[in-house]
Amino acid sequence: MGLAIFRRWRRKRLAQQPLGKDRRALIERNVPTYLRLPEEDRRELESLVQIFLDEKRFEGCGGLKITDEICITIAAYACILLLGRDTDIYPKLRSILVYPGSYVAPLSRREPDGTVTEGLQARSGESWSHGNVVLSWDDVLRCSSAEPSGRNVVLHEFAHQLDTESGSAEGAPALPDVSLYAEWSRVLGAEYQVLIDAAETGKPTLLDKYGATSPAEFFAVATECFFERSLELATLHPELYGQLKLFYRQDPASVWK
Repeated sequence: MGLAIFRRWRRKRLAQQPLGKDRRALIERNVPTYLRLPEEDRRELESLVQIFLDEKRFEGCGGLKITDEICITIAAYACILLLGRDTDIYPKLRSILVYPGSYVAPLSRREPDGTVTEGLQARSGESWSHGNVVLSWDDVLRCSSAEPSGRNVVLHEFAHQLDTESGSAEGAPALPDVSLYAEWSRVLGAEYQVLIDAAETGKPTLLDKYGATSPAEFFAVATECFFERSLELATLHPELYGQLKLFYRQDPASVWK
């Protein structure tokens, strides 16, 4: 049996296995989005979670012991981004590194004058182009509030993983048809510039102003908002919402109407 055939067989077998009531209870408690999904999407999410848990490795860092709750919670959020899409389930990802809280990582930043500033920075998560996603468990748990804040570190970092599937993280993930890139570029480019202007002038925004730092961060921030504050995004930024709706093949704002 070839490797690809074996993987398809194994995934089909995993998808058919029941998730189990204890694991489902963890998702219901820690991933409020799950409760807003149609029943068909819940079943698909549970199947994707089974495959994700089988194929990805979780590693505790900074003394954190990996538990079923950590794995299930992160897997469920990550797989929400895959619902209804033709996906290979984060093919470049091998490991999820989880710290108990925010962690310190090296920072190298190029200033407008060309100089490079280096130092250390506290982080809640990061996504590497090949192999790893890093998360703070404390920050993951903050996503569990029934009142979405618009910030979700798991959705953010896994949006970066989707972005890299097109080759590099530039805010343009792999779209189903090349003809869609022109409209994607027009809408997201315009919205990105609006956010930059708002960040420079101090104007209040729905989207986190961190998204103004690069097109890749804009896509990740917009993804957070699409799932966490969907109705507001659909109302205030209908074209941006429409592009994300086409890409993710979901309409999360509809459950609030």
